[in-house]
Amino acid sequence: MEEGKMRMKERRIVAAVDESEERIYALSRCLGNLLPENTKCTTFVLLYIALLLLPERHRDLTSSVMRIAEAVYRNFNTNASILCLPINVEKIVGTVDAKHVICIAVEKLGADILIAGSHDYGFFKRVLLGSVSDHCAKHIKCPLVIVKRPKNV
Repeated sequence: MEEGKMRMKERRIVAAVDESEERIYALSRCLGNLLPENTKCTTFVLLYIALLLLPERHRDLTSSVMRIAEAVYRNFNTNASILCLPINVEKIVGTVDAKHVICIAVEKLGADILIAGSHDYGFFKRVLLGSVSDHCAKHIKCPLVIVKRPKNV
């Protein structure tokens, strides 16, 4: 195949977002570090897993989280010092058990990387609540970037 006609494989970056400050922080930190200069053929997937709530509350919360995540992306795109070529942004909403939905979505989407924020729970909370990022690390095939939000941010 001629060099000019070769196509780059599309990169798919999945960011698990929710209403927590930790996940939004992870999204903003990773945008600057994972999108190289002259990025081409990248799809950025915002994956939001909602708990089963009343339908109206669910819609409002989902819209709010997606608006915040999109604002973080738009802010990065306009303030970036690197040249970013257009990036496709997809929004996917799932419900019920976040850790299983994220793993299934990452596999189905053929993600090249998963971004997740850490709530930084202590030992007892992790035992009681479990850890989405720990579960994903054990069950997905692509690299996982877990971003801890500094206490002072």
